[in-house]
Amino acid sequence: MPLSIDHINIVVSDLERSVRFYTELLGFRESKRAHLEGGWIESIVGLKGVVAEVAFIVAPAGEPRIELLCYKTPRGEAVPANSFANTVGLRHIAFRVDNVYAAAGKLKSAGVKLLGEPVVVPETVVTHDAGHKMLCYFHDPDGVLLEITEYK
Repeated sequence: MPLSIDHINIVVSDLERSVRFYTELLGFRESKRAHLEGGWIESIVGLKGVVAEVAFIVAPAGEPRIELLCYKTPRGEAVPANSFANTVGLRHIAFRVDNVYAAAGKLKSAGVKLLGEPVVVPETVVTHDAGHKMLCYFHDPDGVLLEITEYK
C-alpha cells in the first residue's frame, strides 16, 4: 500500500486569526474554505452536533496542505500539556526554510516567542542527507508546537 501525506489537521480556536498567522506570517496560501455540518461529519469525527468551519492552506513549496479546523459546536478545550515537546502523541510540524536565522527574526519581530534561538544539531548526533540541521521551536496562536528548520 503506497502512502503519501494528504494533509495535516490543526484544530484552532479562532479561524481568522490562525489563517492570518499561517498566511501573512509564515507565507502559506489559503486554497479553499468549507462549512462542515451534518451526519457525514459527525460519523467521521465521532461527535454529535458538529458545526465547523475549515480553511485549507498550502506552503509556498506545495503539498501536503494544512487543514485549519474551527469547531463552533461542540467546542473543544485547549490542553496546555499539548504545547510541551515531551507530551506523548503528534507533537509538532516542521517547516523547512532557506534561512532559519532570518525566519526566526521575522517571527520575533511579529511578537512570536521562540522557545529558544536557532540551534545547530551536532554532527555527532545526526547528519541528514540534506546536510546539517539548524532549527528552533515556537508556538502558533493556539499553542501548537511548530519548528522552522534549515539544512546546510
